[in-house]
Amino acid sequence: MNVKRTGPSSSSSAASTIVFVGRNRSGNWVARERHGFFGGLFVSRAEALKYALLENGRHPEAIIELSGEIELEIPPRLPSSED
Repeated sequence: MNVKRTGPSSSSSAASTIVFVGRNRSGNWVARERHGFFGGLFVSRAEALKYALLENGRHPEAIIELSGEIELEIPPRLPSSED
């Protein structure tokens, strides 16, 4: 799988949140934090990148655009004391 960083390299990228952007098997645009803590489906690449920038604190160097498929996977919710 090929990856492309959307912004310049920076030493600040280590402290920022990595977000992957790409298309899912249905052709929708996906932005997803590398561990699945947040993400979303989008109608355009521009909207996915806008969301990724907003969520990662405006660090374009920490956005990685994937050439292969990416799916929006939400980690299972941990049971709460109310369950």
